[in-house]
Amino acid sequence: MATATANTQNQAANNSGSPVTNKASAALHKTVDTLAEKAAGTEEKLRESASHSAESIAAQQKAIQDKWQNSKARNYATENPLATAGIAFAAGVLLTTLLRRS
Repeated sequence: MATATANTQNQAANNSGSPVTNKASAALHKTVDTLAEKAAGTEEKLRESASHSAESIAAQQKAIQDKWQNSKARNYATENPLATAGIAFAAGVLLTTLLRRS
């Protein structure tokens, strides 16, 4: 469709104006059409790549969620919440002590 519009504009330009202007106009229209085609192809490739990446990330996220659901750490934290809180507190105190000495 863009090519048909460009051709119509080229014909209108060829009917009026100087030969140099007509040649420049035709060259510019051809360049714009070429750039538009290349941009469309590049856009399509980017969309395909983004779609593939999104699918890949979703699959990885699902695998990580499944792994977490079946992990021993999650099961222990669920079964022993008080012990888990104590371990987290002790780790925080130890980390703070180590960072203050540096």
